Amino acid sequence: MTVPEMAVQGWHKSSYSAQANDCVETGPVVVGGMAVRDSKDPEGPALLFAADAWAAFVEGLKAGEFPLA
Repeated sequence: MTVPEMAVQGWHKSSYSAQANDCVETGPVVVGGMAVRDSKDPEGPALLFAADAWAAFVEGLKAGEFPLA
């Protein structure tokens, strides 16, 4: 699903990505939740996550629930 640019309150890349365009970007959605897109294709599709699902994902990251590859 493509997210209209006006629906996202600004896109952000991780500080770990430096100036590279080979990462994901996240942006809070005006109606709540989070959008995630590929930085190489900013006009392409984005994944949408409900606010509670995104919060659970972030908490899982902080708790180390996802092993590093």
